Amino acid sequence: MSAPAPSPLAIVDAEPLPRQDEVLTEAALAFVAELHRRFTPRRDELLARRVERRAGIARTSSLDFLPETASVREDDTWRVAPTPEALNDRRVEITGPTDRKMTINALNSGAKVWLADFEDASAPTWENVVLGQLNLMDAYRRAIDFTDPRTGKSYALKDAADLATVVMRPRGWHLAERHLVVDGTPVPGALVDFGLYFFHNTRRLIELGKGPYFYLPKTESHLEARLWNDVFVFAQEYLGVPRGTVRATVLIETITAAYEMEEILYELRDHASGLNAGRWDYLFSIVKNFRDGGAKFVLPDRNAVTMTAPFMRAYTELLVRTCHKRGAHAIGGMAAFIPSRHDAEVNKVAFEKVRADKDREAADGFDGSWVAHPDLVPIAMASFDAVLGDRPNQKDRLREDVSVAAGDLIAIDSLDARPTYEGLRNAVQVGIRYIEAWLRGMGAVAIFNLMEDAATAEISRSQIWQWINAGVEFDHEGTTLRATPELARALAAEELAAIRAESGGEAFAAGRWQEAHDLLLTVALDDDYADFLTLPAYERLRG
Repeated sequence: MSAPAPSPLAIVDAEPLPRQDEVLTEAALAFVAELHRRFTPRRDELLARRVERRAGIARTSSLDFLPETASVREDDTWRVAPTPEALNDRRVEITGPTDRKMTINALNSGAKVWLADFEDASAPTWENVVLGQLNLMDAYRRAIDFTDPRTGKSYALKDAADLATVVMRPRGWHLAERHLVVDGTPVPGALVDFGLYFFHNTRRLIELGKGPYFYLPKTESHLEARLWNDVFVFAQEYLGVPRGTVRATVLIETITAAYEMEEILYELRDHASGLNAGRWDYLFSIVKNFRDGGAKFVLPDRNAVTMTAPFMRAYTELLVRTCHKRGAHAIGGMAAFIPSRHDAEVNKVAFEKVRADKDREAADGFDGSWVAHPDLVPIAMASFDAVLGDRPNQKDRLREDVSVAAGDLIAIDSLDARPTYEGLRNAVQVGIRYIEAWLRGMGAVAIFNLMEDAATAEISRSQIWQWINAGVEFDHEGTTLRATPELARALAAEELAAIRAESGGEAFAAGRWQEAHDLLLTVALDDDYADFLTLPAYERLRG
C-alpha cells in the first residue's frame, strides 16, 4: 500500500490581494511546503534549545566560548567561500522595508547594498509579506514605478549599473506565518520569506550577474546557522543551481552568537559572506539573557550605550577580527537618524555624530556600515572612502592586535552611566508610538528624528522591565524615584494624553493607541518576560 500524498500548503484567513497569484503560484507553494516538512522539526528543536540555554545562563550569570568547538576556532586553515563580485564592495548599506516606494528609493539611493527587510522593519501583515515579494520581483524585471497619491511625485529606477545590490532579510526562526499552513501547522515566517524569494528570483538574479543574498537575523547559535546552511543546500539542489549561489550575512545581534562567531561562519562557509554588528537587538539580548543577574547587568539609557562602551568595543572588535581572519566582510551598525526638514541645527549636530560613528567604524576595520535614510549615504560613503580609497574592502586588515576574553563581552558594569528618569520616559514614549504603528502594519517608523524598528521597541520594553525588576532609583528634580510598575503606568498615561492632545481626538480614535499602551505595559510589567514583543503583537495584527 502506497503512503498517502502529503497534504498541500493551505492559505488561511487571508483576503485576496492584487496580483498575489504571481507570488503564490502552485510551484512556489509546493517548494515552501517542502521546506517546512524538511526543516521545521529541527527549527522547533533549536527553539527549545534556546530555552534550555537561557535557563543555564539564569543559573550561572555567565557565558563562555564553547569548549566543544575549540578545534574550529584553533584551525587557522579554513576560510569562507570567495566573495562574489556583486558583494565585494559593501561600504554603505541602506536598510528598509519592501513597500513599493522604498524599493525604488533604496535601489536608487547610491548605497552599495539595500537590506530589503521582511523582519524588524516590516510588520508581517499578509499584504506586506506578499506584496513585498512582488515588489522585488518587479524590480528585477524593471517593471516597477510608483506615484505618491498624496504629492503626485513619481518614482522610477535608475540605470541598472547605479542600483544597489539586494540582500534580503527574512523573519527570524521564532516567528510563524499564520496564513500559510501545512498539515495544520503554520509555516515558519523565515521559510516563507526565504522560500518565495529564492524560488522566484534566483535564476533572474544569476542572469543579472548577482545572486540570492540574505541577511540572517536573531541567530543564537552555530547550530541555527547549520540549519540555514542545510536549507540553502537543499534549495539550490531543488532549483538545480550551483552550491554556493546563495550568500548569507549573519547578524550577530544576540549575546550567545557573539561567543560563536567563528563557528557560525564555519557552518555557513560555502555560503557565508560576512557578519554584522546589530546594536539594539544585541542590547535586548543581553537584558533578556541576564535579566536575573542583578545590578551588574543593568543597562543605562539606550542612547548612553554607544559603540564606544567597553563591552560594545569588545564585541565589535572581535567581530572585525573574526571576519577578516576567515575572509568575510565585517559590516558595522545602524545610523538611525532621520533628517529634519524644518531644523537645520538638529541636522548639523546629528550629521556630525553620524560622521564620527562611521569614521570610527572605518578606522576599526569594518568593510561597510548601515544607514536608515538616503541623506546619510554620502556621509557614510565619505567615511569609508577616506579609508578604503579604490579598494572594495579592507579584509586584509586582520586586527591581530585584538584580544577579547569571555568576560569582556558581558562586562556591562564597565560602562560609567546609570539609568535616568528621562530614559524611562523615552522608553515608554518610543514603545507606545512604535507598537501603535506596528499594529497598523508599519514596521519602520520615524520617532523623534530616529528610525525605529522592532529592535528598538524591544530594547525599550526590556529596559522598563529590567529597571523595575532591579529596583533602579533615579535622581529627578531633587528627589529620588524608584522604578516601579506604578511609575511606568503613570508615564504611559501621560504619554497617551500627550498623543491625544498632539493628534486631535478624531485622529487619536482612528489609531490603535490604547491597544499599544496596553500591550507595552503587558510586556514591560508582566512577571513572565515575553521572549519577543512581536509574538503577542502578532496575535493583534490585522491582515
